[in-house]
Amino acid sequence: MIAPILIALAAGAAAAVMFASIVSGALISLALFYLAPLPLMVAAIAWGPLYASIGGIAAAIGLGLLVSFPYGIAFAVAVALPAWWLGHLAMLGRATAETAPDAQAVIEWYPIGRILLWISTLAALTTFAALLTLGTDADTITDTLRSALTRLLSAADSPLPPEADRWVDALIRIAPGGAAMFATLTLSLNLWLAGKIAATSGLLRRPWPDLRSIALPPMTLVALLAAIGFAFGSGLLALVAVIAAAALLMAYALTGFAVLHTLTLALRSRALWLGSIYVVIVLFVWPVLAMVVLGLADAAFDLRNRFGPRRPPPLPAP
Repeated sequence: MIAPILIALAAGAAAAVMFASIVSGALISLALFYLAPLPLMVAAIAWGPLYASIGGIAAAIGLGLLVSFPYGIAFAVAVALPAWWLGHLAMLGRATAETAPDAQAVIEWYPIGRILLWISTLAALTTFAALLTLGTDADTITDTLRSALTRLLSAADSPLPPEADRWVDALIRIAPGGAAMFATLTLSLNLWLAGKIAATSGLLRRPWPDLRSIALPPMTLVALLAAIGFAFGSGLLALVAVIAAAALLMAYALTGFAVLHTLTLALRSRALWLGSIYVVIVLFVWPVLAMVVLGLADAAFDLRNRFGPRRPPPLPAP
């Protein structure tokens, strides 16, 4: 009992140090900052969500005492809470009894598609909570962002160009949605890495899921359309809608990658095609929109079942 608690405290300390490293200003600290949920996720998956909560609470209290109270709250909301909840969902399962009296129960694990929906939800909530630290209404948030970006651009030795205001306005428009999309991506990456670490260590108590079959719940598409509709409004509701729509679009982009991996199974040069696509996306970023379209098309038209490899029919029961 003592050893898992010590592991939980060590995971919380590692997450706190990674989260606080951003104040150093070093480039590596940016990567550590976004990987801060990883130690707590590993603790939740390998030893249980209770130990992730112990480590997260201890780390939040420590940051509150050593740095500042708002910093500890920010760690609890942005790191500890998502790590605990996603680790809990990843290991959530229920036994389903077979029809035969002597058959063993089969574990039905929480669907990966619903976990991805939770990831996008948590990413949207943490992004909106971060924006609320800038103001409590849309105009105040926008003005604060504009002032911060203007100061950042003015820090350079050269004077601001005449078109700087247009660039600032464009960045302000895309910043909330871009932050939500990046948060969705980093939370998904952290959960995947935590699962891989637990599996490599022999501590993963569930079979590795087939990520090529990941699919969001059907009503997610309705929620996305509603969020896009509200995004054309104004005020704080429109800002919330933009953040929610961006997070859901990134979730559909991730399902688009699953569709891509499924549809290319029959290709002989599959590794070359997939490698080239990933290189293009990493270099230029904007081609990820094609993955969004692919994910949405699969949600609407079931591309994987229509054009994917045919599965053999099940064997008849003896």
